Amino acid sequence: MPFYAGFDVGGTAIKYGLIDERGRVVYKNEVSSPGSGGELLALFIALWQRLREIGRKKIKAAGFGLPGIFHLTEQKILQSPNFPALDGFPFRPRLARRIDVPFWIDNDANLAAYGEFRWGAGKGVRNLVLLTLGTGIGSGIIIDGKLVHGTRGFAAEMGHLIVNPEGERCACGSRGCLETEASAGSIVRNYRRFSGSKERLTVKEIAARARQGDRAALRSFARAAFYLGIGLGSAINLLNPEKILLGGGVMRSPKLILPEAIREARRRCYPPSFACCSIEKAGLGNDAGFIGAASWAGDRMEARP
Repeated sequence: MPFYAGFDVGGTAIKYGLIDERGRVVYKNEVSSPGSGGELLALFIALWQRLREIGRKKIKAAGFGLPGIFHLTEQKILQSPNFPALDGFPFRPRLARRIDVPFWIDNDANLAAYGEFRWGAGKGVRNLVLLTLGTGIGSGIIIDGKLVHGTRGFAAEMGHLIVNPEGERCACGSRGCLETEASAGSIVRNYRRFSGSKERLTVKEIAARARQGDRAALRSFARAAFYLGIGLGSAINLLNPEKILLGGGVMRSPKLILPEAIREARRRCYPPSFACCSIEKAGLGNDAGFIGAASWAGDRMEARP
């Protein structure tokens, strides 16, 4: 049975592993993300050698998910707001010298959506939106069973949908993006603002305080839920999806954000569109990215003449 390799690059960690043709995880691991494109390239090569030792001659294709605006024709990240070291770095020609199987590169959230579509909570669904709520907000869209890329590959950037025109400045250069208003970073920032605290806290720690009744923590999650609901309502009106899946670190505490976000989404979109869309937690957790990258590569290879 063939294996397929997947790499999912995040701002803090790289998740990688092998799956078989039925989507079952054969091996997985993660390492800390380096600070430069050159270091990332060297790490990719080292991790590839590790997977080669594990998979032996069974690995038939590999996929790489990178965060940011990925140009399909030029095969490189043009702009990565949360990982600027990737901007313009020529991964494909340099990887091609060392990766001895067919491989494909795409945006990380696109591939996470593909993983959910093929093997996760979106399996069997033809029209699907995935949002990953982490340090930033990534998204991938499946329409009629196909990933939406747009003209050059820049589509599906829902994290940079404007939900608050007077909101915070975003790393993309705009203001009031969904990412600045509903990500883990925004929850942390707003908690410090509402509480007056200068503590260096994570969203997980703030969630724990919210569950204990901390008013500033509850208010921070409520604010994020409000803007998330605006984004979800816009997606439902625009795309009429069957499912919207939510993943990422913020969704480790779904009860603090999901109910209010769903209520706000209901208020923001056509009732018939809302009625035929379910909004729920994604199924593959942190594995969606590398599973999707591996699945995408395997399916692309099988589709070649």
